[in-house]
Amino acid sequence: MLKKSDRGFIQLLKDTPAFDYDHELAALVKEHGGGLPLLHAVIDKKICPKDHACRLYAESLGFAYVDPFASLITDEAVAAIPVEIAKKAGVIGLYVIQGVLTAAFSKPEDEALVRRVGQIAQMPVSPVFALPREIEDIVLIQYSSDKNIEDSLGRLERSTLFDDPDLASDKLASVADTSAVVAILDEIIYYAIRERATDIHIEPQETVSRVRFRIDGMLREILTYSRKLHRAFVSRLKILCNLNIAESRFPQDGRFSIGVGVGRADFRFSSIPTQHGEKVVVRLLAGGGRKSMMTLDKMMMSRTVLEPFRRLVRNPSGILFVTGPTGSGKTTTLYSALGEINTPDVNISTIEDPIEIQLPGVTQTQVNSHIDLKFGTVLRALLRQDPDVILIGEIRDLETAKIATEAALTGHLVLATLHTNTAAQAVVRLLEIGVEPYMVAPAVVGVLAQRLAARICEACKEAYVPSPELLGKYFHEDGLREVHFFRGRGCHACRGTGYKGRVAFHELVVVTEEVRTLITKGASAQEITAAAAKVGFKPLRYDGLKKVLLGLTTIEELEANTSLEFGG
Repeated sequence: MLKKSDRGFIQLLKDTPAFDYDHELAALVKEHGGGLPLLHAVIDKKICPKDHACRLYAESLGFAYVDPFASLITDEAVAAIPVEIAKKAGVIGLYVIQGVLTAAFSKPEDEALVRRVGQIAQMPVSPVFALPREIEDIVLIQYSSDKNIEDSLGRLERSTLFDDPDLASDKLASVADTSAVVAILDEIIYYAIRERATDIHIEPQETVSRVRFRIDGMLREILTYSRKLHRAFVSRLKILCNLNIAESRFPQDGRFSIGVGVGRADFRFSSIPTQHGEKVVVRLLAGGGRKSMMTLDKMMMSRTVLEPFRRLVRNPSGILFVTGPTGSGKTTTLYSALGEINTPDVNISTIEDPIEIQLPGVTQTQVNSHIDLKFGTVLRALLRQDPDVILIGEIRDLETAKIATEAALTGHLVLATLHTNTAAQAVVRLLEIGVEPYMVAPAVVGVLAQRLAARICEACKEAYVPSPELLGKYFHEDGLREVHFFRGRGCHACRGTGYKGRVAFHELVVVTEEVRTLITKGASAQEITAAAAKVGFKPLRYDGLKKVLLGLTTIEELEANTSLEFGG
């Protein structure tokens, strides 16, 4: 016999516009009954999108629904509930407002459980609903810490598993698959997700190995562990990537993913041999599918860059480049640009390595070097798919560059990335790759160069008056004694660094007729920059200095991320 809330959930599903899964739903009700088993089945069978199904289920219970991976979670709220209770009760604290703890429960209707959690937290609790499997994973992430990992490492080091330093491959594989090794590596990965790391470095030293995270663009040492554990950790990661664990003399690359809630978190693996063993870098590509689309409005682009960039994105044809070093946010900017033009009447296709964000309504293809599925191969095929807009993850060779240029000249808008220091250098780079000037000049419509700098932590930001010498380096006018710069003192929110988050600097070259003429003549980057300056071009350093004065980042980050050579 179904409960009233279960009948309400089923009816809400049926009342959803365009719902035509009555037969499938009836079969699931017969198999699973009601409650959470039915909700999980509805999501797994894709009868209804996860967020919508959860919202309807919560509504049938009389509660709000929260996706814990997309919600604000404060340290204060997490600390209010001991980890053992969080795991056992299926609950995670979200935030505390005016002495009331809002917490996500897998069973918010259990009044006795909510009261008990309130007694433990020593404050009133306002329950909301979240999926049990998402609570389970967010608990692992939010309660992860370097202290917990060090405790687990200490226990593992004292075991006899690693007493033999020259384990054979078959024995090493079995050790790498032990629950203790798997659990510690999961803890390190969850901790990296919690700390918003983009990369995990696992590095063998002479006597120990260390783990470092890249957070907000800066490497931070997280912990060290006994060298005798290192091979097992590297082997465990290689097993996840289906790589050869017996091979340690050559570099290896791979990918793996782990379940996080109902989604997947994707990672890229790279290992190289070093003096003391294999060094591994794991790139975090997307946190459980929660890496969300960022709009151009939210990217804090200066108005003088944003408005012409928007116009270029809406061009019917041509190539628009976004340039910068690895990890400078080029792909995020391109995705944001696609978000501006992603409508049902536009056919958008992408070629990526790897696909970082799922884009609804966009055809996305991942290159695969193992089967010789290269950028050029996919691009040639895409041009037969009646595209309007094509995004190319990176132009690396002459073949891809030529096809992209031809596509731009035949009525397609092409968005692509290049690795160059400045916007003007992207044009010169195309010529150096081997594309003819007469093709580059009419094809390229604009180039955006980008850098990411660490953003000052808002919780501990303070103003200060810089020295006259420092001011004189950036400003030539007299009477600038009132200029203030900003910095972070360091607090709990930013782990004492003074930085939390990132902010981007931009420069945009709009290709005018004068610039096209210069390209045709094979002009230098400096000549192109000078011509672009006539129509409003400002260098990266100028944009960075504006964001220093706005209190978004520090003068030190400006120095670290922009070069005086390219536009002081």
